[in-house]
Amino acid sequence: MSAKVHKTAVVDDSTELGVDVEIGPGCVIGPNVKLGDGTKLIAHVFIESHTELGANNTVFPFVGLGGAPQDLSYKGEPTRLVIGNNNVIREHATIHRGTVRGRGVTTVGNDCLIMGNCHVAHDCNVSNNVIMAQTATIGGHVQVGDYAFLGGLSGVHQHGRVGRFSFVGASALMTTDLIPFGSAIGNHAHLGGLNVVGLKRRGFTREQIHDLRAAYRLLFAEEGTFQERIDDCIEAYSGNPQVMEIVDFIRADAARPLCMPRD
Repeated sequence: MSAKVHKTAVVDDSTELGVDVEIGPGCVIGPNVKLGDGTKLIAHVFIESHTELGANNTVFPFVGLGGAPQDLSYKGEPTRLVIGNNNVIREHATIHRGTVRGRGVTTVGNDCLIMGNCHVAHDCNVSNNVIMAQTATIGGHVQVGDYAFLGGLSGVHQHGRVGRFSFVGASALMTTDLIPFGSAIGNHAHLGGLNVVGLKRRGFTREQIHDLRAAYRLLFAEEGTFQERIDDCIEAYSGNPQVMEIVDFIRADAARPLCMPRD
């Protein structure tokens, strides 16, 4: 089937529409936009420019996509927003394009749920199966790993990293990086343990969770320096991919502050 475009929608002539695309009443689509097969804009969606959505996305009313980045370095360059497949973006959410000073593109992966009033800033990289609950906000250049959950009213400071399968609690303010499988709570947020509930829901085995718990206790013990504990963890768990993912995350950007347990 060809695309269905409501008579009140305004669609730029340069827009590329896939098969079975639906553009509802009051939508405004600017230049250099591509909508993949089966994507649906329910009503009053604004896509400013230079934005690509993959297949089977559903975008709810009053969402703003591909807006100019809120960065004083931005001077109107044709940077991009690229969104994958099977995402749901709820009312009043906003996702902005990248900057030349950053990646030049903001990306959202596949199968994400971005709830109402959420904001994804310029140059962010949101991976697959991420859930951002109501009014969660991530600043510029933030990286969010697969299956991460950001609770309602939570915020992640610019350049922050949120690891895979991690959990950011409601109203938590992340000014530091959250390890994969970790759970952060509070304002400012501290590391509250592992995201055990999330790991069980995602099918991690009892043995995998047991090893992660043991490695967590080793990494964040009081004895020795943090570097010594990292070295001990590598020695004890070099063959464990989940534990080594945490170690690699920590070592990937040693200049970034890490979310730690509360003293």
